[in-house]
Amino acid sequence: MKTPIPGLHHVTAIASDPQKNLDFYTQILGLRFVKKTINFDDPGTYHFYFGDDEGTPGTILTFFPWPRAMRGLAGVGEVTHTAFSVPLTSIDYWEQRLTNLGILVERTGKRFDEAVLTLADPDGMKIEIVGHSDAGAAKAPRFADVPSEHAIRGFFGVTLYEVSADKTAALLNVMGFNKVAEEGNRQRFSAEGHALGNHIDLVIDANASYGRSGAGSVHHIAFRASDEAAQRAWREELAKHVDVTQVLDRTYFTSIYFREPGGVLFELATDPPGFALDEPLESLGEALRIPEWYEPKRDLIEKRLIPITLHKSTPEAKETV
Repeated sequence: MKTPIPGLHHVTAIASDPQKNLDFYTQILGLRFVKKTINFDDPGTYHFYFGDDEGTPGTILTFFPWPRAMRGLAGVGEVTHTAFSVPLTSIDYWEQRLTNLGILVERTGKRFDEAVLTLADPDGMKIEIVGHSDAGAAKAPRFADVPSEHAIRGFFGVTLYEVSADKTAALLNVMGFNKVAEEGNRQRFSAEGHALGNHIDLVIDANASYGRSGAGSVHHIAFRASDEAAQRAWREELAKHVDVTQVLDRTYFTSIYFREPGGVLFELATDPPGFALDEPLESLGEALRIPEWYEPKRDLIEKRLIPITLHKSTPEAKETV
């Protein structure tokens, strides 16, 4: 029997300016800079990981910041919105905080049973902050100025833009995500339970055009496998329906990749070994970590990377808005 997939593990997107990306997600959204590493396939560029205080699966938003990347264009076969979870009572706080910080934010009203704020990051990537009644407890980032009770819990889910729902829905059903609601041209698929990132929304537009990958676009979304044994079992099952890669070592997890019928790249990543593998929890993200096989080239890699500065708030600076 396969271990259920509880929800998202991480979302990986493309950015341009690394410092602006770092400042937005730590200083504006109050996430923790969990890991500063490199793109394993392009070691001259960074790979940033943001999340809660412990880098918990289901909270991790990652970026490939390519300084010369052109702006992407959202379209069919892509993730158009990445949604974070907060308590329903925190929506007013977040609307006021973002407005005070000069971020254009739209209160888009009720969606199903949630309150939704929509904004864009410096590269135009669409972010949603979803307030709902079962947001759960926070592992608030220790260096953020967001009060713990209002801290982002992790992912609520993502929105996929599709021409047709049927084949994508069938694959989501195989993965344990079943249709639970429908509103206009939006269909919601959810895994059982209340894990972070357990909602996948499909927005259907038969006349939509395809987009262009670039800065501000999501590269792929990753779901959670409890361990490597669960991942292997799911690979065997998924291979009956889609083409699946071999298992790849990503240091902090192992991964398999496959593309859903509508075009979005999916990944299944293991929870262990996690982000405290190569540095203490107290100092996550503060030093450049690279795979062992790149260590002989560390000096060259560091010279090619754009210098960045991590600004850390103190607990005394937490707002009481």
